[in-house]
Amino acid sequence: MFSNLQISRTLAKNEPMGVFRKTVSEDAVLGEWAEVQAAQRDPALFRPLYDRYFEPIYRFIFRRTGDEELAADLCSQVFLKAMQKLDGYNYRGVPFSSWLFKIASNEISQHYRQTQKTRIVSVEDTDLTSVMDEVEEDDSELHKLNLVKVLDTLDQKEMQLIEMRFFEQRPFKEIADVLGMTESNAKVKTYRILERLKTKLTKLTDLS
Repeated sequence: MFSNLQISRTLAKNEPMGVFRKTVSEDAVLGEWAEVQAAQRDPALFRPLYDRYFEPIYRFIFRRTGDEELAADLCSQVFLKAMQKLDGYNYRGVPFSSWLFKIASNEISQHYRQTQKTRIVSVEDTDLTSVMDEVEEDDSELHKLNLVKVLDTLDQKEMQLIEMRFFEQRPFKEIADVLGMTESNAKVKTYRILERLKTKLTKLTDLS
């Protein structure tokens, strides 16, 4: 196991821990950009954006910390920094939430650097099934256990791609914006990781 990651397999719940995304239309993104511009002129108008995204950001953080109190503290810090930096925000062609998730990701990384604690990776059975479908493996319990083992060999940056693409169902354009890379690079890196996972899974299955 990598010393900076701890995979925590959780039971499925009525509501997913992840932030499952649906494709957002260009009109909706542009409409939200108008909201952001209004908030840049009048900070009081930031409230609708805060109300809309507090829960998704909280869940994003909680999934990566497993600590409700810490998640709440980091979530508050995310929105404080967003307010402080809002004047510098420019239209990106993706939902405003992508910028918030990027701030949240940085806050999480900073927390783990400062505390030198192990970063939590929360995984539900539905998440494992999503990856199994991509690597063309059945979702038997044995294969799920083996998948957890091979996921444990990924580094933090690789795990971020898998989390956002398959555990949280995010489009590559948004993933690229959050992680600061091109969309094509996000796709290439993700599918290279999947190929490696598939190879390792095959080896583990052969040994079983």
